[in-house]
Amino acid sequence: MEYLLAVAEERHFTRAAELTGISQSGLSSAIRSLEEELGTPLFDRTTRRVELTEAGLVLLPHARQMIAQAVAARDAVVTASREVTGSLRVGSEQCLGFVDVVGLLERFHRRHPRVETHFTQAGSQDLIALARAGNIDVAFVASTKHLGALPHRTLGEESLVLLTAPNHPLAASSGSRPEVTWRQLEGADFIDFTPSWGVRDINDERLAAQGVSRRVRCTVNDVHTLLDLVGRGLGVAIVPQHVSAKPQAAGLRVFTLPGTAGPSWTVSVVSTARVPVDAPAAHLLELLGDASAATETRALVG
Repeated sequence: MEYLLAVAEERHFTRAAELTGISQSGLSSAIRSLEEELGTPLFDRTTRRVELTEAGLVLLPHARQMIAQAVAARDAVVTASREVTGSLRVGSEQCLGFVDVVGLLERFHRRHPRVETHFTQAGSQDLIALARAGNIDVAFVASTKHLGALPHRTLGEESLVLLTAPNHPLAASSGSRPEVTWRQLEGADFIDFTPSWGVRDINDERLAAQGVSRRVRCTVNDVHTLLDLVGRGLGVAIVPQHVSAKPQAAGLRVFTLPGTAGPSWTVSVVSTARVPVDAPAAHLLELLGDASAATETRALVG
């Protein structure tokens, strides 16, 4: 059911596989098995899009209900068998894509209501500094720099894409081509995040390495503000690929960047140090994924 929901929401098998932490072939096989068991196709597949069939649409609310009931049952058992107290300090950059931090905190609170939880939203560089100073227990960041010896685990990575307004001169000069060249970006007005955000650091380094001098005309600290500014033609932006799928980006042009996969954007979970197995932070890390993810998480827990 989780695989079904992932494909239904992403409308793309590759992205759904990345989100659920399974290979694309494994995900496709699981969906086929479910379709064979039910005796009907659940998705219409084309080379560009994946859409739910009528049968898939009917199944969808039941799938959501089944998952919610399973989660509630597990949480009830944990709450009854393990009483966790203390405090938990969590930080996250906005719109990371590979992890629903708010949903994770909600579930943690439901399982462990006696833990006093504090949440901070900030740029990745600031969060890493807080973790290194011991002022935060767990941080979800989009940077591979300055991690040093901090225990961390990669949650996912994806390419960056260029967003422009549909009537932007760069979009007009590119025509129907899905890719722009580095040279085309020379002199363009950019909209970007504050320097503490992980993607800003990647953009600055990659464009400088390509010899592109750029002007950052608008600096923001919010994804939706960035998309609004791009849509109004005030500049172009380089963002993680999943941002281009947001409803607020529906009218924007999306271009890939030169190279085999373009600049890479990596999301990780970081802890201050080895986390005791009975600490609230360890219980939060348990909720990050399925059995395979939990095995990887043990690298953060001592």
